[in-house]
Amino acid sequence: MTSLAHQLKRLALPQNDSNLLSRRVVASVLFDPKDAASMDRSTFYALGCTGLEELMGIDPAFSEFQETLFSQASLTLERSVQTKEVNKKLDKSISLFLTRLSPYFLLKPALKCIEWLIHRFHIHLFNQDSLIACVLPYHETKVFVRVIQLLKIEDPTHKWHWLHGLQKPGVPLARGTLLTHCYKDLGFMDFICSLVTDSVKVRHSGWLRVIFSFYASTIVSALDAVEKITNSIIAKLLPFVQLGLKSNLLDYVAATYMIVCQMAVKVVMEAQLVDSLTVQLCKCLRRTPQLSREGLSCIIILLQNQKEGVVGPKAFGYLCAIPTLVSTLHCIATVHDISPLLRYLLPHLIHSVMAQDESSTIIILSRLLLEEYVSCSSELPSDRISALNQKIQSTVRQFESRYPCALDVALENHAKNVSSDHEKCVLHQFISLTMSCGKYQILPDSDTSLILSLNHPLPSVRNMAVDYLKEILTSEHNGFDEAFLKDALLERIKDDVPEIVLSALKALQLTRLCFSDEPWWNPEKMDANTCCYLHLMFRLFDVVISGASQGPLAPCFKSLMQPLLQVHLNEPITLFKFLSLLWGYNSNLGDQLDCRVSAILQTQALYVGKALLCSQPIKTLNVLASGSSPVVPSLLMCLCSGVCEVRRAAIALLHSLSGVVSSPYYPLVENLLKSSEEIIADPSYLSQALSKVYEEGLILKDKKKKLASIEQLLQCVQLPCCPAYTCKTLLRALQDIHGEPILAVLLPAVERLLEQCAPDSCTFLPDEAHLLQLLLSKFSEASAPILVKDPRCLEVFIRALGTSAKPYPTMPSFQIIALEQITKPFFTALGDEKIQQKIISVLFDLLVGNKNPACAQTINSVFKVIAVDAELVANELMPVDKQKVTATVQQTRRSKMQTRKTQESSGVVPEENVVSWPRVTLILELLQHKKKLRRAQCLVPALFNLLSRCQEPASAEQENLEYTKQLILSCLLNVCQKLSPDGGPINVLEEDKFNVELVVQCVRISDMPQTHHNALLLLGALAGVFPEKVLHNIMPIFTFMGSNIMRLDDTYSFQVINKTVQAVIPALIKANEGGSAQSEGHMETVVSHIVHVFVDALPHVPEHRRLPILSQLMNTLGPSRFLWVLMLLLFKQHATQTSVSATGAEKEAVVERDQEFWISVCCEFEIKEQLTSMIRILQYLMTLPQDREEGKNCPLQSAVKKEETVSDVIFNVEAHSGKDLRHFKFLSVSFMAQLLGSDRFVGKVADCEDLTESTFLLEEVLRYIHAVARCVEDNADKPTAKFWRALLSKSYDILDKVNALLPMDSFIMVMRGLMGNQLASVRRKAMELLNNKLQQRTQWVEEQITVLLELIGVLLKIVGRSHGQVTAPEEEELAINRQTALYSLKLLCRNFGSAHQEAFVPVLKKAVELVANKDEEKNVMGSALLCVAEVTSTLKALAIPQLHSLMPAVLDTLKERKDLLNNEIYLLSAVTALQRVSETLQFSFESSHSSLVATLATKVPPRVLIPTITKCYCTMVDAQQNRLGPLMIILKEHITRMEKDQLNNHQSELTSFFLSALDFRTQHCQGDLKKTGEIEGYVIDCLLVMVMKLSEVTFRPLFFKLFDWSKMDGASKNRLLTYYRLADSIANKLKGLFVLFAGQLVKPISELLHQLNISHTDDDDEDNVAKSSLLLQHVLDCLHKIFLYDTQRFLSKERADALLGPLVDQLENMLGGDEIYKTHITKHLVPCIAQFAVAMGDDSQWKVLNYQILLKTRHSSPKVRFSALVMLLELASKLRENYMVLLPETIPFLAELMEDECEEVEQQVQKVIHEMETILGEPLQSYF
Repeated sequence: MTSLAHQLKRLALPQNDSNLLSRRVVASVLFDPKDAASMDRSTFYALGCTGLEELMGIDPAFSEFQETLFSQASLTLERSVQTKEVNKKLDKSISLFLTRLSPYFLLKPALKCIEWLIHRFHIHLFNQDSLIACVLPYHETKVFVRVIQLLKIEDPTHKWHWLHGLQKPGVPLARGTLLTHCYKDLGFMDFICSLVTDSVKVRHSGWLRVIFSFYASTIVSALDAVEKITNSIIAKLLPFVQLGLKSNLLDYVAATYMIVCQMAVKVVMEAQLVDSLTVQLCKCLRRTPQLSREGLSCIIILLQNQKEGVVGPKAFGYLCAIPTLVSTLHCIATVHDISPLLRYLLPHLIHSVMAQDESSTIIILSRLLLEEYVSCSSELPSDRISALNQKIQSTVRQFESRYPCALDVALENHAKNVSSDHEKCVLHQFISLTMSCGKYQILPDSDTSLILSLNHPLPSVRNMAVDYLKEILTSEHNGFDEAFLKDALLERIKDDVPEIVLSALKALQLTRLCFSDEPWWNPEKMDANTCCYLHLMFRLFDVVISGASQGPLAPCFKSLMQPLLQVHLNEPITLFKFLSLLWGYNSNLGDQLDCRVSAILQTQALYVGKALLCSQPIKTLNVLASGSSPVVPSLLMCLCSGVCEVRRAAIALLHSLSGVVSSPYYPLVENLLKSSEEIIADPSYLSQALSKVYEEGLILKDKKKKLASIEQLLQCVQLPCCPAYTCKTLLRALQDIHGEPILAVLLPAVERLLEQCAPDSCTFLPDEAHLLQLLLSKFSEASAPILVKDPRCLEVFIRALGTSAKPYPTMPSFQIIALEQITKPFFTALGDEKIQQKIISVLFDLLVGNKNPACAQTINSVFKVIAVDAELVANELMPVDKQKVTATVQQTRRSKMQTRKTQESSGVVPEENVVSWPRVTLILELLQHKKKLRRAQCLVPALFNLLSRCQEPASAEQENLEYTKQLILSCLLNVCQKLSPDGGPINVLEEDKFNVELVVQCVRISDMPQTHHNALLLLGALAGVFPEKVLHNIMPIFTFMGSNIMRLDDTYSFQVINKTVQAVIPALIKANEGGSAQSEGHMETVVSHIVHVFVDALPHVPEHRRLPILSQLMNTLGPSRFLWVLMLLLFKQHATQTSVSATGAEKEAVVERDQEFWISVCCEFEIKEQLTSMIRILQYLMTLPQDREEGKNCPLQSAVKKEETVSDVIFNVEAHSGKDLRHFKFLSVSFMAQLLGSDRFVGKVADCEDLTESTFLLEEVLRYIHAVARCVEDNADKPTAKFWRALLSKSYDILDKVNALLPMDSFIMVMRGLMGNQLASVRRKAMELLNNKLQQRTQWVEEQITVLLELIGVLLKIVGRSHGQVTAPEEEELAINRQTALYSLKLLCRNFGSAHQEAFVPVLKKAVELVANKDEEKNVMGSALLCVAEVTSTLKALAIPQLHSLMPAVLDTLKERKDLLNNEIYLLSAVTALQRVSETLQFSFESSHSSLVATLATKVPPRVLIPTITKCYCTMVDAQQNRLGPLMIILKEHITRMEKDQLNNHQSELTSFFLSALDFRTQHCQGDLKKTGEIEGYVIDCLLVMVMKLSEVTFRPLFFKLFDWSKMDGASKNRLLTYYRLADSIANKLKGLFVLFAGQLVKPISELLHQLNISHTDDDDEDNVAKSSLLLQHVLDCLHKIFLYDTQRFLSKERADALLGPLVDQLENMLGGDEIYKTHITKHLVPCIAQFAVAMGDDSQWKVLNYQILLKTRHSSPKVRFSALVMLLELASKLRENYMVLLPETIPFLAELMEDECEEVEQQVQKVIHEMETILGEPLQSYF
């Protein structure tokens, strides 16, 4: 089979099987296929139903399938033609049925049901998986094979192809085959497991035993058969195992137990999996106690075959919750080994017990132990009892040693219940197993045990017991606890019978032990026996001394004192060793003697010692006061006591020793006795006294003796035999004594104790820990120099720094204690930099390797407070091979070169040069907050070296160094701020050491915002220190020319630029601003350089980033100060670079593009800043020379140049050509003109309230114009003349636009000021600006008018001639100014004269005066005449007083023919003046106008008037259309008064005239529809007068002629518009008579309505739409009037049918837009159709009309639906009760609209229904 065939077969669906359509062979389980083919469907259905009923008898749950798979409807269901959803639902139902059927598969009813499903639903094709799942548990039966034979599984790729081999032979599936396939195909294993889970969901467990059996037997056997259980198999089974363990079905759980056991036996699983499985098994045991034996067996097998110790404590909790755990285990133990479970269970059980209340638990355990022993002894034979005793003796003794009291309580309680001899014997056997078995022994002479005898009420028995103790002490006291012996004797010493006490003392003598010859008795180093003896001695001494002090038995106890001392302490040295131990023992935190020495006992012991000391010979005193004796140190300890009496007793004892001169302590004792009162009063005074002794010893002559006594004390402290608690107390007393000798003496003790701090055996007594703490405190400022002198001392200190041991939680670790000694004074006192370097290095190493946060915090604190030379830190930051920072620039450069060469040659950094980045990072973190750093500049080379290493590719690849970069940058910033707090220059640091380029690289390469932030902060700081260097290195940031080219243009990079500008630029400015050396000018020059850098870089910046960058730059610099510099530099760049590279065609586009950008830049800032910048630009332009060749000789304004200025930076004249200079100037001025006219600029001006700067700008512009005008004159004959004229023109353009910007009030004030300017050109320009404003402005405020009228005087002064001597050019300029002033006066009069006539009377006088002066210059006189004309027409009557002078002067001017002909302007002025004066003073003309019209209409005959009117019409129709109205009025009046005969005679002439006049819209309309309509109205009104005078006979041909005229070939829509307007007007006049002539209009109107409906046609011409809209109105109005006045049944059925469709279709006509549509509908169409319905008068036609309108309610447009509702309402209101016949068909449409998507339509429906109810008088709501 080909590959394509395989693919097609895979894609084939079961429903395409040809056998489905064949009836020759039918698949069947019960019948032969051929026989089955002969059976009909009903037979199979009956068979299936029978089977289902039988199954329902077994399990009622099958009843749910009666209505689905076995329903009557299923007979006709053919699934192959059903939808996907139906088949999916059917598959689900079949799968459920087969799952439920599986347990009953071998029953006959089940096979009947399957037969029906195969026949009807083809489950052997469509549901193969479900069918196999149903029959698979019966794989060894023939029925299974019969089912398999039905399947189509021939394809090798088929899932069930492995069963294909069974089909032909028909043999059952072998179990081995099944098992093999199960472990080889995990998908099949999953299928078997899923079969169980699916069955559990739908069946009760009672019927599923066969499924569970199949599941367990198959999976367990498969696991057994497989050679190795893989992870895949476990992963596949695990979810199903978990489900099984969570189930409540016992069979399912049991099957799962079997699988878990098989897995446990077959494979060693992960520890976590074993733990999880055990926990789940334990949980399952709680849920299913019925299977507790099986479950525990499963757990035992699991633990037996898996690694030991992998199961956690969680399972133990669940196990303990099983109530039958013990009994079940006991039962299993009889047959199987349960030790794996016990090994897990018992440790957790004991731990759990120990964690509870210890006392009660231990007592219970003791009782249980004893009871179990007694029970076993009763059952076992005697030979096995000895074996048992031997086996458990160690356990019993261990238990007793830890819990002696609990075992005693158990024994006592048990003894009370002992009755028989056998029980007593067993109890004594158990007691013999204990360590203290002796105390329970029965005394030979008594029936009681030793312990009871010692406490017996009879003295004789007690005495006998003490004697027995003596015997025990003299022999080997096996079975006796030494603590018991000690306590027993002490108790008997307290006996009230003296004989017993003496006997006890004698017994105690036997326990005396021999002590070594050590000078100190040190309980910390004694063995247990010695400690017990000393404890007895302490207790005995306490008893005797306490008894001897008071009470009735005091004499007895006193008598006991001597034998006590003689027997136990017979030597004075031994006695005082004992007393010394007693005096200081209360300082012992370890309490090895388990004895509390009270202050009373201590005081009593001191006084006993004093009494004994007094009786000692001098030799003994010398020994006791010697350096090796513990007496004096112990007494010093007592002086530190907090109890006053103890100190007093110690002082008293010291007095006894004061005479021992040979003692090394003699000077010390003498000094202390002098301060005895202070010491007794204050326990802390001892330390002060000792410190004073030490200080005096250092100063005085006999210092050796005093120092020797202190040193002797220190020698005691460092002795190994001296108890730690004594050393601790003495060192506390010596806490204020520091120095090199002190530390030197104590060093061995420090070493000894540090050696105990080995990590694996750190065993410290509490006192030893405190002692080491005090010893480490001796590393102080005073002793610091010894670390330099003695390497051993340094080594010990470093070892202490590395000792992280913390023996007790309440104490800090020794490491932290040592670290805290490194204070600022200590570190400074070291002096030697090598030692400081070593300690610094150790600190940093500790920081790297230490995981203790407290240690790290301490190192941080230490480093923060010590004053460190930066060079030491720099050495630590250098790579491993570099131990010294290069100190000079030359060395630095040499180092860099060597590094570079190494890198170039090898490509990688050498191993010895590798930087430890974690260590460096931690050091840098410490430096972040380091303030006390000397010579911080030494760090700079090292930090830049690290920064360079960070950016090497190898470093970047190894680890992420972004955080390290940030730290380096931050440290560099701190160094800068430390060296230069004010941001100024740093003298101690050379510029070369700062590699600004590396910092810039960080910005370019890094992707981290924090790195950028730190780098920019550093650049900002460096900008203040090395501005030039920063300035030359930051540009790569702005141009994006970095190695990280992938992010050339993104928002993030843009933010970096912004932040760079904000951080660096202000610092650069500040560095150059102010101060004595740098002036303000110098600062501006520097800033100009900065801006220049940005402008030069601009072409490299992406276009959409340029504006934000420049905006940010200016905001940082201050736009009011530097925007003008930026703009000029942009102009220069364009003039000298951009435009040069562009070709001729491109130049204009380039200029336009650049100017747009420049405007955008400017408009980013406030309007005031822009105006200020333009002022500065103009001022700068005036400093430039006229041309380059002229150099400095002819500048517009002289400027002296001593050094480089801002001007030189902006445009250096010497460096550019004259053409560049001219281009630069022209570009600058052109831009200002463009900016002032731009929409954005004007918009900003509109929002600005204060525009004071505009006044200054105007003055500056005028000044510049004046300068340019001079240049125009100077260069008139030169080639550059054209340039200067163009520049002047642009300058005037600026002036006009500035003028437009000025607020009116400001403008007037400025103009007034400028009119008084000395320069005539400025005065003239001011007047011209005023004239422009007066011409443009139409609305004025009264206050402004008042101020403007005040200008009249100023202007009149200009009009007057000056009396001084002036030159001819000046005379000419003054004449122009006078003309301009007269024009200004004329405009003022035109604007304000009518309301302020009085103010212009002087103007008329002055003008008349000028006109009357014959010598006046003719142009001035012409202007004066025009002024006269304007003023006269305004003043009217007020001008009459001047007529006597005015008229002669005007008439005289007209007589001078020569002057008039030579000067055309003068001639026009004179004629205009005469005309305006004449018009003004002809007051009577207006009143006689109406009478004139009447006279013409009545007096002039038609034969004269009509031709004249025709002629006038032809003359006026083009040029004087506004006069046509009066002309038509005259004709109208004339026709009105004509006789009938006259009208008949002149009808043809009038008809011709009217046809011509009606053509006005077509021939002479100039687009003004309103004016055209007005004139046309005059014509129609006139024609109507004639129509009303005609008869029907004469009117009909006229009407038809007009109709033909409108339809004439080539006639436009204009004629139709005119005609239907005329028809509408005639219909309105003739009313019912017009219907006689309207018949022929029906068809044209119908066609016209269709043409005008844009839903049928498409007309987008706006003018055409307006005309069409107007035409439609007239047509509808005309029809409305025809219908309204129809009384002759004009509207026949034919005519109604012709009009009905087009009229109703107008509802869809959106001609002219929404507003016009609305007007058409409401005012024209609705009334027309409503009247149309009335005129029809036929209910059959009403139905058609109504239905057509109703159809429009289903239109897609809500407007049309709304209009249709309006139409319906109007129709109902017109037809009223007649509308009832139309209501039934209307209701459904209204009901639809009540749920319309448009809210307005819904509301209108409600309104229509309500109105209809009112109109029809019947409620309509019931219909909806």
